[in-house]
Amino acid sequence: MPSSVRASVDRNLEAFLTDLRRFVETESPTVDKAACDRAGGYLAGLFAEYTRAEIIRHPQPGWGDHFEARVGSGARRILLLGHFDTVWPIGTIARLPCRVDGDRFTGPGSFDMKYGDLQAAWGLRLVVDAGALRDRTFVFFGNSDEEVGSPTSRPIIERLARESESVLVLEPSVGAAGAVKLWRKGVGMYRLEVEGVASHAGADPEQGRSAVLEMAHQIIDLHGLNDAAKGTTVNVGVVRGGTRSNVVAAHAEAEIDLRVRTADEARRADERILSRPAFVDGTAVRARGGLNRPPMEETPASRRLYEKARRLAAEEGFDLPAGGTGGGSDGNFTAALGVPTLDGLGAVGDGGHADHEHVRVSTIAPRLAWFTRLLMEV
Repeated sequence: MPSSVRASVDRNLEAFLTDLRRFVETESPTVDKAACDRAGGYLAGLFAEYTRAEIIRHPQPGWGDHFEARVGSGARRILLLGHFDTVWPIGTIARLPCRVDGDRFTGPGSFDMKYGDLQAAWGLRLVVDAGALRDRTFVFFGNSDEEVGSPTSRPIIERLARESESVLVLEPSVGAAGAVKLWRKGVGMYRLEVEGVASHAGADPEQGRSAVLEMAHQIIDLHGLNDAAKGTTVNVGVVRGGTRSNVVAAHAEAEIDLRVRTADEARRADERILSRPAFVDGTAVRARGGLNRPPMEETPASRRLYEKARRLAAEEGFDLPAGGTGGGSDGNFTAALGVPTLDGLGAVGDGGHADHEHVRVSTIAPRLAWFTRLLMEV
């Protein structure tokens, strides 16, 4: 049976949707610092107004400023993670307007992940209003560079995680059932360069050493690292090489994506990618890069956190499955430090990074009530 918290959510649902619409319409592509600062300022302002949070800003010269919203003053610290940057350029809102269409709340960045940010702000508001902070301090970290790998926010996130007993990540859920995420694959990014020897392809081909031919061998060998049973995927996604069809190519390069389920598999695959043999005599091969996000692996502690969340969801009238995804988030960083991390607590919907991005309106009230109760009991 839904709780008294749900009644508070129902009374405030229209105000929540108004806040979400304004937030989505405040466009914030990662590469536009001024736009990200406007969105971050709006979100930080809601935390300050609704929860009397202490706002700590982390200025950035190249990206939008990150911020912390600290709510409460207890000894136990819980970290909430969100990001307000999106992949959508300024002006997308005109083409993909923010509106309610049946059971869909649409708009660029609504699903990934402005809804989750608002769920955190409103959940903490309801906790504060109920006088249920008790012995805890909640720290919400608003990240402005997550969509490009969190280059400046990662050190801050890791420091905050080390100071916390658990981490709740407001990224979108998985699938129509709204599953939370107990695991995420680690993500590696690499660049492979091959140097050969140029020659005339018709007059003296034997004098050349084709970098393109060597790259073909490399691609086949790299794709041999794929292991479905272990959850390892290697993809050579971008390839460049050669200058003209009648010239034996002197140079080729490729961009490689790696996804792994475990730290052990990450070490194995990383070593194999970086230690490249040459297959064509006279060519030289060099690989650079590494793991951008470590794997987020399920642990007994994260499983216990999930079981509490699942019990509360059942009391709010819905099932809460658990799963995982090949994509990374800032939760990868915190889990790799050994801090219990539960991800995918945000929107139920679909279309992240796609034109059909949306949040299912019918899930908002039960999801917000459930998350508020999780904050009260975590």
